[in-house]
Amino acid sequence: MSSHNRNNDIPQTARGRILYLIWKNLPRFALLFLILVIITLWFVISGEKTRMAKEKAASQAQNRKAVNTVLLELQPRTIQDALNLPGIIEPWIRLELMAKINGSISEVLVQEGSIVKQGDILARIEPDDYRIALDSAKAMYKLAKGDFERAGKMVQNKTIPVAELEKIESQMYTAKAAMEDAELKLSRCTIIAPMNGVIRRLDAKVGLFLSIGDPIAELLQIDRVKAVVGIPESDVGAIRNIPEMDITIQALDNRQLKGKKYFLASSPETAARLYSLELEVENREDDILPGMFFRAHVVKSIVPDAITIPLYSVITRGDEQFVFVAVDGVVNKQKVELGIIEGWYVQITEGLQAGDKVVIEGHREVEHGQEVNVIQVITEPENLSL
Repeated sequence: MSSHNRNNDIPQTARGRILYLIWKNLPRFALLFLILVIITLWFVISGEKTRMAKEKAASQAQNRKAVNTVLLELQPRTIQDALNLPGIIEPWIRLELMAKINGSISEVLVQEGSIVKQGDILARIEPDDYRIALDSAKAMYKLAKGDFERAGKMVQNKTIPVAELEKIESQMYTAKAAMEDAELKLSRCTIIAPMNGVIRRLDAKVGLFLSIGDPIAELLQIDRVKAVVGIPESDVGAIRNIPEMDITIQALDNRQLKGKKYFLASSPETAARLYSLELEVENREDDILPGMFFRAHVVKSIVPDAITIPLYSVITRGDEQFVFVAVDGVVNKQKVELGIIEGWYVQITEGLQAGDKVVIEGHREVEHGQEVNVIQVITEPENLSL
């Protein structure tokens, strides 16, 4: 059919053209209408299901037997962002005493565990050989000194040249050095404590022959000690600004002491990426012993007037955390955001405010909108009594 004939099928009037367009596109309009009807029905059915579910939940809540509950009326309190880390006590100085001369031990004056003062005699090495060597060195020095004095007079009389005097003077100084070396070796026959401390290990035994460098004893300085604790990498920045912290030593009836920051390692020393922190602790009574375990309480920050609740009162389902708040005998679900945790308290940063009454007993037996039987309202969880 030609385009001329097709144009003759189109009505010439405006009304006719409209009817013609409607008739021609009727299948499309019908399909669009059907889609709109389906979408509308889907929204209506979904809304009805939601309404019925809410009504069912509310009906079930109303029909449930009232649960006995305890409420906590929230009041602001101070909470700390703190670490509680294990550590071990180490001596302030660990010193290994070594033999400086060869010889047999003739006397031992201490035993393992002895507390000694700087200058105390620990042991003696047989001195006879060194005393004889010193006597010989003294004689040689005396002879050399006499030769030098005589040579000096002879130079004045111009009997010998000055060069000869200088040679004799050199021999005298050599003899003097040998004498002083002999004196030093003899003095080393008496082994003394170089510092205050306790004998942790004693290698010296009477009759034992020592060579230079052989161990004699291990001496620990414990009038002050190091409390060494590993700091996690994430907390190193906060630790830098803390001058001291509390430590608790379990072996001494949980004695609490102050530790002053002495040294913080610049790199991790373990595979767990812990940075070694050394604290200085006074030990005047010498009862804090190396090897004792302790716990360090490190306060990183303090938040005053915080809203806190017992950690156990927070319910977690999936990614959601919430509590139940009671209003006029009915509990409502309230989402919360958690902050600092201290002991069994947790800070609530969003969702609650002072004066709210949170269910802390019976909270796992209730649902949103349920009536409850309030047995007790407290302001501190420590006051809980059922």
